Amino acid sequence: MKRLELKFENEEGKIVTYSLEEPIEPVDPVAVTSAMDVILEQNAFSTSGGDLVAKKGARLVENNVQDIEII
Repeated sequence: MKRLELKFENEEGKIVTYSLEEPIEPVDPVAVTSAMDVILEQNAFSTSGGDLVAKKGARLVENNVQDIEII
């Protein structure tokens, strides 16, 4: 399963990550940047460390899980 992680800095200087499962691929960096700008402009999320104040990055993460048969 893949997820898109959006990383922001809050007022305390801590990194806050929001994950979106099953993003549309290929991921468009311009669209991601634009969406992150809107999140900041609209103050869409609040954290225990205060409002989000800056973009810190984004990444596409994929987890592979393989069950092992126990004998």
